Parts: sequence; structure tokens; C-alpha cells
Amino acid sequence: MELAIGVDLGGTKIEALALDGEGRELWRKRLPTPRDDYAGTVDAVARLVEEAEQALGTSASVGVGHPGAISPATGRIKNANATWLNGRPFREDLERRLGRPVALANDANCLALSEAVDGAGADGWVVFAAILGTGVGGGIAVGRRVLVGANAVAGEWGHNPLPWPTAEERDGPPCYCGRRGCIETWLSGPGLREACRREIGLALEAPELVRRAASGDPRAEAVVRRWEDRLARALASVINLLDPDVIVLGGGLSRISRLYDRVPGMWGAYVFSDRVVTPLRPARHGDSSGVRGAAWLGRAGGAARYGTSLAVEGQSGGRGCGHSASSPHAGSGSSSSSSSSPRTRNRP
Repeated sequence: MELAIGVDLGGTKIEALALDGEGRELWRKRLPTPRDDYAGTVDAVARLVEEAEQALGTSASVGVGHPGAISPATGRIKNANATWLNGRPFREDLERRLGRPVALANDANCLALSEAVDGAGADGWVVFAAILGTGVGGGIAVGRRVLVGANAVAGEWGHNPLPWPTAEERDGPPCYCGRRGCIETWLSGPGLREACRREIGLALEAPELVRRAASGDPRAEAVVRRWEDRLARALASVINLLDPDVIVLGGGLSRISRLYDRVPGMWGAYVFSDRVVTPLRPARHGDSSGVRGAAWLGRAGGAARYGTSLAVEGQSGGRGCGHSASSPHAGSGSSSSSSSSPRTRNRP
């Protein structure tokens, strides 16, 4: 049995699952992330892999999605909001612990790959996948290839400033990256909680805030509407720059169901077009999408090396992934995307 283990390393939780060759889930477990503990994080990821293999009685390929990028200069993690990972040789340390190669990729790239292969973006040629969770990340898939970029930061919309800020938003909250007013500081779960505290004096978590808004609390409704407008502005800037066929949302805040109607109704005011047909969709695989993408990545044998792109090679069932080092910026392979997409009809 061809077994693939994927691990989603997040700021608050680490999730692992095992897939068979047809993408069927065989095993899953979550652990809290050992925050600010690098050695503990390496150990937690390794223990999950070892536990999965013990439960299934066989060894497996391993892919890990993480909240950062791999520096093309050093091979170490950079830009992670789980800051204790930055500058660390995470790949090498995990490979040493497990005694085998490990594939690493940004968690939003794993989300984009998963959803472009057999998820909510499978009918699109260009897919932008955004994570709205502890942090705010983004990944781009073009023809089932993840665009990594020359600097390994393609899709990182979360560290652009919030577009079209109001007077009250202009300075913006401080960000761990050293700047102020990054999109992440407004749209992440902690950002929404902090906005709620500033605006109504209550530091409510998103589920409770949305529940109160739905029950008719006008103050909670105002906070949610302002957050939705910020999300609409931020995604409008993505549409203006990339004009993707599909935008897919993952992460905890992607479960706010009302945003899929409200945000597209708002972003038209900011998109430089006479009409906007871009669909906004929740990840088809939900919270499992990023970890599924990590599993496919691991089966490919480590496509996320410096400057490469990650790609689906049309293996059994249309799944699996490989890589091409022919360009650091984008892939050029074929795709089985639906003919309903304009880019599918006109792709090069």
C-alpha cells in the first residue's frame, strides 16, 4: 500500500493524516503546537509521523506544510508567524529525527495545491488560496502547479498593507514582521479579536462574535461588517493583480458562512473592472485541505526545494504531485482543468 503522511504545522495546532494511493483517509490526529519551543515542535511532528506508521503498520512518505517560506539563500524557514521556526534548519532536523527525506512547503501552497487538484478550485486554471486563521497566508496554483516565486513569497498577500484604509485604519496595528497595518493584523483570528476589543470593548473570539451578530446584536454586527469590508478590499487587490479564476478560503475564519455572499457583494467597489465574476468558495476539503496537500507533496519526494514549483503530474485518479525545476517562477505542464474556465480554453 502506497502510504502518504501529511502534517499541517500551524501556530496553534499540528494535524497529521495518512492517505492511501487513492486519497482515502486512513488515520488522523491533532496535537497542540508547542508554542515558542522549537525542539518541542520538531518532536511533536516526528511523534505524529511515528504514531501514524505504528498504527498502520508501514512506513510512508512525509510532507509538512508550515506557516512560512523556505529561504532560497539558506534553505531555512523564514517569514513564519510561528516565529520560533524562523532561521531554523527545520527540514534537516526533522529528517535527522525520522531518518528519511521530508518535503516542506508553505501551508497556503499546500492548500492551493489540494484545492486545485480535487477541491473547490479544480475547475479553475489560476487559483488563489487564502488562509484566514492564526495568521493570513496565500498560495497560487496555475495549471495545478504552485507558483513559488524567485524569492519564495508568491501569494503572500498577508504582509501587504490593508488597501484603501480609512482614517482610523491608516497607521494600523503592529505586526510581528516589524511593520504596521499588514493585512494579517486586520484579517487573522487574533486581528479580528483585537478589532472587537478596540471597537466594542470585548475581546470576543470569532464564533461568539458571529453568533452575537446573527442574534441581532448591533455592535457585534458592526464589527463583523467592518471585517468583511476589509476582507473585500484585500481580496479586491488580489483580483486586480492576479485576476484568478477562483478564490478559495481555508483556516478557521473561512467557516464564517455569511462572508461568501457578502464579500463578493462588496469587492466590486474596489476591483478595476465593469463586472467581477470571480467566485469565492470555502475549501472543499475544509480544515483537511492543507494537510492533504502536504501529503501529496510528500509523495512527490520533495518538490518544495529552492526555486522549484510544485505540480500535479496526472497520476492515478488525477492526484499526486511532482515538480519541475525548469523555472523558478511557474510550471508549464498540461492540466485537466474544466473547459468552463477562460484560462483553460486559452492556456499556453
